[in-house]
Amino acid sequence: MVWQQIYDPFNNMAISTLAAAVPVAVMLIGLGFMHLKAHVAAGAGLAAAIAIAIIGFGMPTEMAAKAAILGGLTGLMPIGWIVLNIIFLHQLTEKNGSFKVLQDSIAGITEDRRLQLLLISFAFGAFFEGAAGFGTPVAVTAAILIGLGFSPLAASGLSLIANTAPVAYGALGTPVITLAKVHGYDLMSISAMIGRQLPFFSLLVPFWLIWAFAGRRGMMQIWPAILVTGVSFAVPQFLVSNFIGPELVDVIAAMSSMICLVLFLRVWKPKQIWRSVSLKGHEAESGVAHAPVVVQQHPRADVIRAWTPWVILTVFVFIWGLPVVKGFFNDIFAPAFPMTGLHMMIEKVAPVVSKPTKEGAVYVFSLLSATGTGILFAAIVGGFTMKYSVGRLVTEYGRTIWLVRYSLLTITLMLGLGTLTRYSGLDTTLGLAFATSGMFYPFFGTLMGWLGVALTGSDTASNVLFGGMQKVAAEQLGLSPNLMGAANSSGGVMGKMIDAQSIVVASTATRWFNHEGDILRYVFFHSVALACLVGIFVTLQAYVFPFTLMVIH
Repeated sequence: MVWQQIYDPFNNMAISTLAAAVPVAVMLIGLGFMHLKAHVAAGAGLAAAIAIAIIGFGMPTEMAAKAAILGGLTGLMPIGWIVLNIIFLHQLTEKNGSFKVLQDSIAGITEDRRLQLLLISFAFGAFFEGAAGFGTPVAVTAAILIGLGFSPLAASGLSLIANTAPVAYGALGTPVITLAKVHGYDLMSISAMIGRQLPFFSLLVPFWLIWAFAGRRGMMQIWPAILVTGVSFAVPQFLVSNFIGPELVDVIAAMSSMICLVLFLRVWKPKQIWRSVSLKGHEAESGVAHAPVVVQQHPRADVIRAWTPWVILTVFVFIWGLPVVKGFFNDIFAPAFPMTGLHMMIEKVAPVVSKPTKEGAVYVFSLLSATGTGILFAAIVGGFTMKYSVGRLVTEYGRTIWLVRYSLLTITLMLGLGTLTRYSGLDTTLGLAFATSGMFYPFFGTLMGWLGVALTGSDTASNVLFGGMQKVAAEQLGLSPNLMGAANSSGGVMGKMIDAQSIVVASTATRWFNHEGDILRYVFFHSVALACLVGIFVTLQAYVFPFTLMVIH
């Protein structure tokens, strides 16, 4: 029997919205204020979601359970699969000693921690976002930063802040392509609109990142390098998104940013070298932060060998991200498992859709095409180049599984929570609350995208969830549908740093287990503030000349 979602089960939108917010509130309060372990907080949030969905929103018990199971499976593949294999590679490079050589080679480009942060978290991370997405950039950059000696909070939190502006075009443009395909937007028009919003924030985020790390004075000391990093990313982002398409926006912009920053550092150096590895130089109080760092010089051959596993990783991730490669692997092996009793048994109804629309619920076990599989092969090939035997690789892999066991459990529970809120309609109820804001809708519609990513962990999922609602609301209010569709994606990128799975990925990559609440508390302000700034910018586009000239009708 088909079940139709109910968005106002209490016949009072305020009460229904509060009820829908309970599961997320339980998880966030457990993490951020009660200092519960991440898997315990996630389990409590999931239990609350099941109770609210069944008792409050009338979802059949069997459907609620199967939605949670579907989400858990999705958490393991592809998200958990990425985390497991990137940590495996990192473990191999650490135990081999090559990671220390890599650290020294980065310090050879610049000893300044602020510049290392720009190069690794923003530029290098953007490349991995563009090539793979789904947690890969945070896992890679946080692992490198912790290896370079950054404090766990700095490595985790700053990697999350840096992984914002590239998210809309992540995984070779998947969020934009999905938004256009699912909800009927013109692909080039929506790509161009997003590309007229995000470049402003691609320029802002590097400044924000260094301010968050080193404070205002520390930021101003290296403003020329920050400007080079931001401009060399923002300009290609605008040009490629507007005149080529969404697929290679991040890849081209990230490569441009990395090359320009490295070349700039050959002719420019900051007057003061910042050697603190803690947020805003707190270590300076102990007199330790700015002690000279001795950078060991290594033979060129050793440096090349140290970078080889990461070059291999880059190549494999890029290849695995290509649609033709994914299609090839999926043709070979990608069994689909419709969830009996859930697949096409739930209907979305007005005002979210113009006519009742059934929700699919199919788990595709795309093991070969998954980004994590590409990372695993890269780790194996990299392991052989580091002279590991087959037996040693198997042993280290087993140790890695044990190391990240609780992180995998947390990701499974959190994705179960996110998927259940989607199928039960809880997230739609929250979205509808934003949609009642009238002339302030450009601002609150942007925050709807932020909420979607914060709940689901994916700009793609947020676009699927709210992209249609944005289009309908914009047409009713006389706004450009392209403007609000783009706002959903652009606002969503700022929710990426507080979504549960990203925080778990960061804590796992830095091995700062059971500190997910600390990370959440640190990044929450940055996420809300940046999302509000995007909302203000979209409002200016909607109503204020000359910003309205950027709007494609």
